[in-house]
Amino acid sequence: MQQATVDQQLEQLDEVGYTFIPAFLSATQLRQVNTLYDAMLGSHRGRNNFEGNSTERIYTLVARHRVFQDIVEDARVLALCDAVLQPNYLLTASQAIVIGPGETPQPWHTDDSFYPIPRPRPMVSLSTIVAVEDFTADNGGTEVIPGSHRWDDEKIAGHYHSGDIETDPDYVRRLAGLAVPVEMPAGTCLVFAGTLLHRGGANNGSGTRRAFSNQYCQPWARPQENFFLAIPPGEVAGMSATVQSLLGYSIHPPFMGQVSAYHPLRALQPGFVPPAFRTKLPVEL
Repeated sequence: MQQATVDQQLEQLDEVGYTFIPAFLSATQLRQVNTLYDAMLGSHRGRNNFEGNSTERIYTLVARHRVFQDIVEDARVLALCDAVLQPNYLLTASQAIVIGPGETPQPWHTDDSFYPIPRPRPMVSLSTIVAVEDFTADNGGTEVIPGSHRWDDEKIAGHYHSGDIETDPDYVRRLAGLAVPVEMPAGTCLVFAGTLLHRGGANNGSGTRRAFSNQYCQPWARPQENFFLAIPPGEVAGMSATVQSLLGYSIHPPFMGQVSAYHPLRALQPGFVPPAFRTKLPVEL
């Protein structure tokens, strides 16, 4: 798998809805991530069929270690974000996804289905899935439906997340016939449009399928994860300016994201008190 240029990757995103960044993780990063997974895994089992009953998910991965912050702001991914998203785009999700043996296929879904904008439409978010272990057709490797990022609401079966689609065996079989299993070596990054139908595959093997997903969204869209509550400002203050911006400590013109008329970066300064709490009104009502 050879490294494609940004223009080639953008062309692939436009044509089929996904592309690859080979050797995305260095050997050192791959070793570090696996070491961190060894320490973190064991108590993050999914709570439903979508999260996976035999899958572990660790949310807010960006806050767990500096190595994950470095990956979030990798220039190769941000170059694609720069091309398909507006300036000041945000990180919308950052999570480990480890599919265990015996896991069933995840329901088909798109990553930005919760934005109620009629299809076909441009993506509101751009997703990445990075293989921490080899992805195969047997161990739960991601499955994609090429071209589905261009489907309209009717073709995607009337907004599949209504709950009726996954119980329709004809629909499930039809999508399975269009699906392509993503097989890629550890360290590879799959990048795909938030409008692309995909799912985690069934794990019919004896080992896990370790991965993580960082997702980015338009600066005007509400992120999936509320990083303001998930990460204390004191921790964010020690992160890079790029990661701070991705977490929402930025302004989208003209003033989206302001904190009582201040730039949100002011909130990271030691001793910051929001203006509304600096003075107690002397009036009793």
